[in-house]
Amino acid sequence: MSTVIAFIVIFGALVFFHELGHFIFAKRAGILCREFAIGFGPKIFSHKKGETIYTLRLLPIGGFVRMAGEDPEMVEIKPGYRIGLLFNEKEEAEKVILTNKEKYPDARVVEVEHADIEHKLVIKGYVEGDEEERLQSFPISPKAVLVENGTETLIAPYDRQFASKTLWQRTMAIFAGPMMNFILAFVVFVLIGILQGIPTNDPVLGKLTEDGAAMEAGLKEGDYIQSVDGAEISGWSDVVEIIRKHPNKELQFSLERDGKELQLPVTPKVQEADGEKIGIIGVFQPMEKSPFKAISHGAKETYLWTKEIFVMLGKLVTGQFSIDALSGPVGIYVSTDTVAKSGIFYLMKWAAILSINLGIMNLLPIPALDGGRLMFFAVEAVRGKPIDRHKEGMVHFIGFALLMLLMLVVTWNDIQRFFL
Repeated sequence: MSTVIAFIVIFGALVFFHELGHFIFAKRAGILCREFAIGFGPKIFSHKKGETIYTLRLLPIGGFVRMAGEDPEMVEIKPGYRIGLLFNEKEEAEKVILTNKEKYPDARVVEVEHADIEHKLVIKGYVEGDEEERLQSFPISPKAVLVENGTETLIAPYDRQFASKTLWQRTMAIFAGPMMNFILAFVVFVLIGILQGIPTNDPVLGKLTEDGAAMEAGLKEGDYIQSVDGAEISGWSDVVEIIRKHPNKELQFSLERDGKELQLPVTPKVQEADGEKIGIIGVFQPMEKSPFKAISHGAKETYLWTKEIFVMLGKLVTGQFSIDALSGPVGIYVSTDTVAKSGIFYLMKWAAILSINLGIMNLLPIPALDGGRLMFFAVEAVRGKPIDRHKEGMVHFIGFALLMLLMLVVTWNDIQRFFL
């Protein structure tokens, strides 16, 4: 059960902060955000606050922020439609009732001649019961709602739609999602540095494992290592290198403890690593707690893992890794189970690495991903005008379908690898 909770918390946090980036920059640009969703598929939970519906959906494979103008906006009000209008104190229509008009006895019923609820915000038509049958114009409030079968939907004037914003505003609204994943990873690495400490290169023993060779030999946390088998030690990396090279061979440790010099023999145990036998004595690297150093440590770790993931991607592209090396939600769940058993700090580090991975994956120039959309913006910047929305939408639709197919293949591979 703890693994399930850990997986839900990690997945939820990664998706939440990613979508939060989109949401914040879209709102800053004045874009109407209709929905903020975690997951895809059927709704499990929904809550409306202000202009936005916040939803939790069944399939844990991502999330989305539905911005006005990205999809066909709403039902078109065509000439001949009979609608009801309710007005505010400014004599602007604040409710446009499309169905069940009998439930709104105070509504003014109008037969539509022309409607523009995106640009000019006006409806022209004939009022029911008007003996003169005059064509009248009714201004629409920018915050008006369409009412259909009891459901209210806020209209989106063009200046609140995604397409109306500058190229820079649209770019930031999309780029902000992956950006938040890198920021989240940085923050998590900083927290690890503050709470657990930052690894130092001092030749001092950190925590000892209970079944390790170091504890069996009488070594203690805080011992200062001066030499190993006569070789002088200048840093922790020297200690690790000597121990790794001498599995199952007794080594003489010269150390200082509480101002006294000691000589203790230690025999590293054998461990298999990448097909090679190495020595280990069951000692962790020494840690230093410093809030200021934790910040630089967070930046360094974020950079190093970003670089490492790009290297892995390069190997995948060049064929050094096959598609079988990819993991989907099932593989991530199994890995989370393994990492969770090692402790909270390992789990935090795993979450930070996954966050970087999510950020990088979304920046790849693949249709339906953030990187694919940014690629279209780059083309727009070069051409001086946007690509036709319908053509771009078709490309993203095909890309999304292919991504879902890839997800199924990867998930099936995970099931075969771990459960069959």
